[in-house]
Amino acid sequence: MGVTRNWVFPILRIVIFLAIAGALVKMAFFSEASLAADAPEFPTGEISEPEVAVTVGTIQNDVTVQGTIVADPALPVKATLNGEVSKVLVGVGAPVAADTAILTIRSETPGAVRDDGTMAPNKVVTVTVLAGSPGILSALPVIVGQTVAVGESVGQVAPTSFAVSGPLAPDQQYRLLTRPTEAKVTIIGGPAPFTCTQLTITSALAGADPASDPNGGAPASGATVRCGVPGEVTVFAGLGAELTLAGGVAENVLTVPVTSVEGSSGAGSVYVRLADGTSEAAAVVIGLNDGVNVEIKEGLAEGDLVLQFIPGAPQVGVDMGDGCMSFPDGSVTCEP
Repeated sequence: MGVTRNWVFPILRIVIFLAIAGALVKMAFFSEASLAADAPEFPTGEISEPEVAVTVGTIQNDVTVQGTIVADPALPVKATLNGEVSKVLVGVGAPVAADTAILTIRSETPGAVRDDGTMAPNKVVTVTVLAGSPGILSALPVIVGQTVAVGESVGQVAPTSFAVSGPLAPDQQYRLLTRPTEAKVTIIGGPAPFTCTQLTITSALAGADPASDPNGGAPASGATVRCGVPGEVTVFAGLGAELTLAGGVAENVLTVPVTSVEGSSGAGSVYVRLADGTSEAAAVVIGLNDGVNVEIKEGLAEGDLVLQFIPGAPQVGVDMGDGCMSFPDGSVTCEP
């Protein structure tokens, strides 16, 4: 007990006093710097802009459009003579061919006065109006004895053919500067994918009457893509369909992500990483893009470093497929 009281306890007291003294010295001389380093107004991290290298790759420029199966519009049957309807030959709902006789029109003109003062017989002309196109006679708004004029619609023939129609956004039109003439069609819940032909891309004209548009009226912004369904393929109006339009293929070309480029067609710019760590805008010539990567025709070389995202660009997502979108801040969202 004497040893503990004379040596152990005094040593412990000295150690405790030294610890307290060290803590006071730290608080007095080092606490301000420590707090400043931990305070939010003194950031300790460094923000770095992600960059990517220019690489050689292949751009498969396929544009996908969500569309609908629609019946081809009815075609008018027009009168070819001023006169009266003398006979109706076919009823509404009857199948017709292009050369099927629909009705006859009779025109009678009074005869001229002869030199001897007598009247020549009246001149009578009769014509037969043909359907003009195959299908079903869907309308016949005339009756016997009705007077009609040349060019007046005296009937409607509804074709038995179908087409695929869908809206084409303005940015998709940039990817189709070379217009395709056909597309691959996939019917939702329908037959195997097939190729549709006679593809057209139309835009609404200012002041045009949508009712007179054979494509059913193009959207106010953008355009409408439409192509014919082959006769051997069984479809029904209203079915959903997906059109894949081939906008071209570029193989073994310089590519960068679309998020690295300002512009989507023709002239554009990227931000090149310099040796001192800064970046500057560089003009480039843009080729094809597949919605993820874009072809660089001029302005860059393989291996050049460019910023992955344009400085100050809005958070525009990039389609990664399977319903997922990637954003410049590194986040990824997927539809359930």
